[in-house]
Amino acid sequence: MTQQSTENPISVELDVPAEGIAVLRVAGEVDMLTSPTLRQRIAEAFGGGFRRVILDLDAVDFIGTSGLAALVEARSEAGRQQIDLWLACSAHRILRPLEIAGLLELFQITDAAGRVLGDPA
Repeated sequence: MTQQSTENPISVELDVPAEGIAVLRVAGEVDMLTSPTLRQRIAEAFGGGFRRVILDLDAVDFIGTSGLAALVEARSEAGRQQIDLWLACSAHRILRPLEIAGLLELFQITDAAGRVLGDPA
């Protein structure tokens, strides 16, 4: 399912590359207007019986404080549900806000979703 328009400039696509693993490919802007969409899609993935959820953030153009809050909430919920949560991201525009907010150490971060799946990408 993809949601993107001028009113909601975010796209969140679910990919299931292997049994028990979900990759949510997020694109666009994650801010106070679009973070509810991200939260909803993460909750749907968490409710899908996956043991690992990878949030692929490489196509995110901007992440605001509500986007960062959505990631922190996702990490918390993943812990409660014993889901392995990864962020796949190599973009400075996303890593920098995580670093400034002191959140880097909260997450398992890789530079490509394929690395978490076992691909050398």
